[in-house]
Amino acid sequence: MSYKILEEYTQPLVDNIKDNYLSILKNVGEDPKRDGIVKTPERAAKAMQFLTQGYEMDAEQILLGAMFEEDYEDMVLIKDIELYSLCEHHILPFFGKVHVAYIPDGKIVGLSKIPRVVDVFARRLQVQERLTRDILDAINKTLQPKGVAVVIEAQHMCMMMRGVQKQNSATTTSGFRGQFKESETRNEFLKLIS
Repeated sequence: MSYKILEEYTQPLVDNIKDNYLSILKNVGEDPKRDGIVKTPERAAKAMQFLTQGYEMDAEQILLGAMFEEDYEDMVLIKDIELYSLCEHHILPFFGKVHVAYIPDGKIVGLSKIPRVVDVFARRLQVQERLTRDILDAINKTLQPKGVAVVIEAQHMCMMMRGVQKQNSATTTSGFRGQFKESETRNEFLKLIS
């Protein structure tokens, strides 16, 4: 039995990006006609289009598509959401985990929509600080909950592979709105994700 992964690409965009990757390969001294490299520009172009598909997505529409009235007033926590993004400074990956919590105010959202919101903003050229705020603000604006919390823990290849070359470093960013600004609620959230 076999399976097929459906990936869609905009061919004119792939062709344009492919030409740029071909130029890069030549400029770094690689032979673009070498057997292992011949298809690399097209593969890299498709990868770049996939890794930046967040520009074509709308977090608000994702959340609105699965929002439900519900009389639930306690914390909803989705933790350890896998994160993969590209640093806008070097176009190198950063990766880690995202923890998101909200306290509903009459509306909840389908649980799978929170990781999708993470991907909307992660699949763009990013800095971790803005990524944290983007996720937080999208959930806060659309759901209008009593509070929202986001913590991101990530490792950055731009720090690991080049520059300071610190392989064991990690960066943590956080953002809090509403009731999560109160120390008791924030501390409960932080305890649950530790």
